[in-house]
Amino acid sequence: MVTNDATALKIKHELLYRVAKLCFEGIYEEQKEMLPYVMIPGPQAKFRCCIYKEREVMRQRVNLAEGKNPVPTDSKNIVQVIPAACEGCPITRFVVTDNCQKCMGKACYNSCNFGAITIGKRRAYIDPAQCKECGKCAQACPYNAIAELIRPCRKSCPVDALSVDLETGIAVIDESKCIQCGACIHSCPFGAIGSKTAIVPIVDAIRNGKKVIAMVAPALEGQFGPDITMTSLRKAFKLAGFTDMIEVGLGADLTAHYEAQEWAEAYKEGKKMTTSCCPAFVNMVNKHFPTLKDHVSTTISPMAAISRMLKAQDPDTITVFVGPCVAKKSEAANHGIEGNADHVLTIGETRAIFRAKDVVCQPEENDTQEASVFGKRFGNSGGVTAAVVQCLKDQGENTDVKVQVCDGAAECKKALLLMKAGKLPADFIEGMVCQGGCVGGPSKHDTVMATKKSRDKLIGEADGRGIKENFEQIMNVDLDSFSMHR
Repeated sequence: MVTNDATALKIKHELLYRVAKLCFEGIYEEQKEMLPYVMIPGPQAKFRCCIYKEREVMRQRVNLAEGKNPVPTDSKNIVQVIPAACEGCPITRFVVTDNCQKCMGKACYNSCNFGAITIGKRRAYIDPAQCKECGKCAQACPYNAIAELIRPCRKSCPVDALSVDLETGIAVIDESKCIQCGACIHSCPFGAIGSKTAIVPIVDAIRNGKKVIAMVAPALEGQFGPDITMTSLRKAFKLAGFTDMIEVGLGADLTAHYEAQEWAEAYKEGKKMTTSCCPAFVNMVNKHFPTLKDHVSTTISPMAAISRMLKAQDPDTITVFVGPCVAKKSEAANHGIEGNADHVLTIGETRAIFRAKDVVCQPEENDTQEASVFGKRFGNSGGVTAAVVQCLKDQGENTDVKVQVCDGAAECKKALLLMKAGKLPADFIEGMVCQGGCVGGPSKHDTVMATKKSRDKLIGEADGRGIKENFEQIMNVDLDSFSMHR
């Protein structure tokens, strides 16, 4: 995992590993109360003020590992602040530093229109309750004594969904704004933000002999280097107890085929549309641009497509999506799409399950392929566009369409603002909130550039089949048995 919270990440992974191991041993319920003491044996604290606080953080992490909120609330958000872990960050955005000379000019005091600045015995002071964070004081200070300190979580949030409780200093997520992209999770140096996991119910289903299928995201290919192939992953999942594994890239082929039909019809009507496969992007539209809801493609995501296909074949199948994405958890839990994935695992959570079963991915021949090269590229920025345009060509439709490929949240917001104002020059929007596409998701295992190199090698070894050829190969599946639309 590439992140700036290596210590916190190690602790999180260790806890998830222990949770998974206890579940596989069938003693989780009896032993879970002891996990904080096993993780934090004491007597000295290692990271925080005391072992009692460290253990409380672990208790709240255990709740997240069970898919619950860290503390009792009615929140349905997948991304959660761990209150016991949130500490040490400045409450205000602008802070007076020791550079303050308590000068006679009082430029900071005179520049503030809200009465937030007072002059103390040694230096100026900013009242967080009064400060509006306009920044005029910092601009006015001749000594550059006022620093702009943005909490890492707030800085990482692309939709300004994080604020601070002034009484407790704890970060607060505005769920009416949060798009559940997960960008804040690894930005916090205290590891105070996490997402609910489904490790417990997944392991329970495996132990109970149920048919549990791992649905591997296209973005997973290349995350572990050029030698870990889809064959490697399938063997690892089976060793971990999963019934089988399937490439979600196959679902990407289905999504591209049906979305191309939508685009063709919309283009003839002069209607602009957006893609629908990135759940964080869909959340952004729903929460920040609700008037554009009707412009989002009704074609379901590749994850939902494969899940519906598997459940049409066997309704008792438990489908588990695996990828670098946190927002997929919100799609499965909150989007209300019938037949969607039952559970979602990030790469880190999957590694915890593998470790609990002593499973290590081993290099294997790159000799299995369920998706076209276009479906495999769905995880890259621009991959959806390439796939849909190819399908338009295969279907004999006009391919002279303009697509605004949005790589990252900022570009998504800009394009949606233009669409809302009726000034979008393109015909369609491909929206991916994570930089680089799904391969750059918050739970990525390697850097985008390193993964790209490995992906290019692995996908370059594929047989090069297109969507049409691949689509024809899966026609033995009864496509009338499930819908490809929301």
